[in-house]
Amino acid sequence: MKKILIVAYLVCFSIMSFAQNKDKPELAKQRANRLSNQMIQDLRLNNFQAKRLREINQEKVSKMMAIEQKFANNPDLVEKNCQGVCRERDKELESFLSVDQYSKYYGNRSEFYKYDKDFAKNIGLVKSTDAKSTSQKSANAGQVLRPTVNR
Repeated sequence: MKKILIVAYLVCFSIMSFAQNKDKPELAKQRANRLSNQMIQDLRLNNFQAKRLREINQEKVSKMMAIEQKFANNPDLVEKNCQGVCRERDKELESFLSVDQYSKYYGNRSEFYKYDKDFAKNIGLVKSTDAKSTSQKSANAGQVLRPTVNR
């Protein structure tokens, strides 16, 4: 009887793990699309720029989700590593945005970053941290991407 319960438990655990791993790419896609949509609207990107931005954000959001999962118990390490990913995005965006678009992006990147992190917190991907201290750290670092919410 114990063996049957153990096997049943292992089967259930395997199925739950598989289902969660299957959802993560979908969550990454949702998260990247949400951020991309906001950036496309705020920066007034053309179709080529929008497509390129979506590709970049998909890659960067996937990296950030891996970081968030790996360092889930250390928000400072998550923040530091995610800022590095955002700096990568900064360099890539500079290659195809106009000077005006990049200036607007660069000035609002902390808002884009907050927009993305708030979404991640709402869907339970990131542990909630004190928003004021996180945004203060990010503002002090001066190298963080944060989205604008101009509606």
